[in-house]
Amino acid sequence: MLVKICGATTAQEVRAVAGAGADLIGLWHGVPGGPADLPAERLAALAAEARATGRLRSVLVTFGSDPTALAHTAAGAGTDWIQLHGYQPPALVRALRAQLPKRVRIVKVLHVHGASCPETSLIGAYERAGTDLFLLDAATADGRVGSTGRTLDHSTVAALADRMTRSFLLAGGLRPTNRDRFGTTLTHRNFLGVDADSAARGATGLLDAARTANLVRAWKTP
Repeated sequence: MLVKICGATTAQEVRAVAGAGADLIGLWHGVPGGPADLPAERLAALAAEARATGRLRSVLVTFGSDPTALAHTAAGAGTDWIQLHGYQPPALVRALRAQLPKRVRIVKVLHVHGASCPETSLIGAYERAGTDLFLLDAATADGRVGSTGRTLDHSTVAALADRMTRSFLLAGGLRPTNRDRFGTTLTHRNFLGVDADSAARGATGLLDAARTANLVRAWKTP
């Protein structure tokens, strides 16, 4: 199981997450108004910090919709994955895949509100366009996506996962105490790991080594 921690803004956070046993670090860029949004130079510096840990893979998390600009930014920063967290269409995935090195994996987020997901009918198109894996995350009724703290229903997750031929990560209000509610999800053939943000943060609001380690232990331990 992979554990991705999202929203680092400092080198100290990157090192803390690596030391706590996580596998991936999410770095925001092109998320207007986002509290962890990074300029390109800072993104590159933190991606380099992740490489220096010898453990973490870096993930460019973005709402961006210009494939050429995204490919250029990912190449400049040397990120390992790029996570399309908005409602980017399959055509953007196809254009981005054509411009990215094969080593860079494309993650498409599927936004779930209650039992509905507006991208359900596009899963096959995303796969054909070059999506390497999906991330299932909670959206709110007022349209907020990303770091909402909302938790997904396991039956909705299972129904979406059954439509995929690619692997997926699970997000949405994950904490050390709610692993058991996703028992069937964790045994799904396409399940790859989890993505967390708020549960890994300490009192200062920064990503915290102890909280991250607690999350990693809880989700990686059978």
